[in-house]
Amino acid sequence: MKCAPFFCLALLLTGSVPAVASAQAARMNRCTDPQGGSVYTDRPCETLGARPRMPVPTPVQVEGTVQDRNTLGARCPRRLSELVNALRTAAGSDDTNRLSSLYLWGDVSDAGAQRILGQLEAIARRPLVDIVPVYPQTPQSLTGGDGERVSARPNPVGLRLEQVLPGTATPARTVLALRRRYGCFWITL
Repeated sequence: MKCAPFFCLALLLTGSVPAVASAQAARMNRCTDPQGGSVYTDRPCETLGARPRMPVPTPVQVEGTVQDRNTLGARCPRRLSELVNALRTAAGSDDTNRLSSLYLWGDVSDAGAQRILGQLEAIARRPLVDIVPVYPQTPQSLTGGDGERVSARPNPVGLRLEQVLPGTATPARTVLALRRRYGCFWITL
């Protein structure tokens, strides 16, 4: 079917408005109430007298250009907090490419890469609620100076993404394994 360029553009734009509106309506927020409890809502946290659990990335001035504070540019995340911020930014902006840049791709076949990219795309499309560290099952323990056993907090071995399915409030969880290579933190599935 042929149509005038203006008419085709108008059809295209009006067709995308409902999709954008439903994507915005599906956003779930995890808030912390004044007592420290978690509250999940599709409204801004402030309307409930709560504060956002995950702060919105703020732009900063870097070398004359405004960049997202969580953007790593060409360098990899050297601290776990940098990886978490980069994950938050990638998932919050529906950016599969940014999410895939955090993946440790070594020794992945072509078929495996296609499967992994599909999973990363699904993760990027789901609204993010929270990122939770995953610790090993057996806690490490140390003996304190007075002979008392002290439990040491082990390093996380993964990150659990708490998300919701698009357009719903149905929870979805994904556990990403953590790997440390080349002095950087990476994720794997």
